[in-house]
Amino acid sequence: MKVINKIFNHYWSPYVAIGIAGVLSALYFGITKTVWAVTGEFTRLGGHILQLFGVDISDWAYFKLIHMQGTTFSRTDGWIVWGMLIGALIMILISNSFKIRIPKQKRRLVQGLIGGIIAGFGARLALGCNLAAFFTGVPQFSLHSWIFMIATAIGTFIGTKIVNLKWWKGKPVLQKGNTAKLLNKNRRIQPYIGGLIAIIYIGIIIYLFVTDKTMLGVAAIFGAAFGILIERGQICFTSAFRDLWISGRATMTKAILVGMAISSVATLIVIIVYGLEPVTKIAAPSTFIGGLLFGLGIVLASGCETGMMYRLMEGQVHYLMVFIGNIVGATALAYAWDHLGVYNLLVKSGKPINLITAMGPTGALIITLTLLVVSFIIAAYWQKNYRFEVGFKKGDHKHVH
Repeated sequence: MKVINKIFNHYWSPYVAIGIAGVLSALYFGITKTVWAVTGEFTRLGGHILQLFGVDISDWAYFKLIHMQGTTFSRTDGWIVWGMLIGALIMILISNSFKIRIPKQKRRLVQGLIGGIIAGFGARLALGCNLAAFFTGVPQFSLHSWIFMIATAIGTFIGTKIVNLKWWKGKPVLQKGNTAKLLNKNRRIQPYIGGLIAIIYIGIIIYLFVTDKTMLGVAAIFGAAFGILIERGQICFTSAFRDLWISGRATMTKAILVGMAISSVATLIVIIVYGLEPVTKIAAPSTFIGGLLFGLGIVLASGCETGMMYRLMEGQVHYLMVFIGNIVGATALAYAWDHLGVYNLLVKSGKPINLITAMGPTGALIITLTLLVVSFIIAAYWQKNYRFEVGFKKGDHKHVH
């Protein structure tokens, strides 16, 4: 019972959750030859919505680049997204944690939408969000991911300055009455609903395998596993940076770095054993600008793609606006790619650069792990010496009173 209680009624150590995710990410690549990512599918969803309204997107270069064939339920990327949402929802319900939450300040909904649009636009400009750059880009040894990471750090720093301004915060609003209790009075049945959804989802996975849609079944399994891990570990790249800049707290930052290190080793083993080509994205001015916008957007929205997904499943209405914003921003980039000359201006001059190609497997792993270790040391130093609203300690001076 203690083990079950720990699994379902307590959040897991982010080190454990993201470490497991790192291994699963490498295995998923080995099985499907694709990577764990979400915003590409968000963009396709935007394209499908445009098609529903009669918009002809057949000549949009970006949609040709990311492939629009089929529906979201006939693509592995689609099942990764829906699997993550369903996996997170199942754990939230079983742990009796679902609760409708409406922001006291309605401006938060607009801010979530704006932040989501900026983040979605930036992620797709850079050809990947925090997952495709941080968590699969680094382990795939793609140079673009390091450019994106640095730019995201800068963008989140700028974002923390904006969200602390008075005009952004607005006036605090007192909640009248116990609305939350009224909206969530039937929480005792949540574990049963969660169990029912789990059974139905398992049935869907079995159906996919029985009907020879093996890769979709695999994606559905891994998607749910990723959803469970990000929810139980409360994995959020926004808090990893924002907490660092505001309070000096670096727990999530260090956990993500450890997860990337584990995934880098596991992915290299998969690449060598199966003779696979690593997934490499273009390193160009668009990578830096996209990362900058992404970092800014996730702080304004108060959540990255992973954080947004499990918080939306928790019942936080704010993140529905962030989700919509992500789709809008990603779709806007798809239009701007060729119609507004973004590709020619920011992308065309770049090229895909992989560290394995540049320095061999051993060299690529050594430089990647070295950079991750250095980043971990910096984060640890920051956490030890940075104080909220004070900055770095100038030294411990003893005062005599």
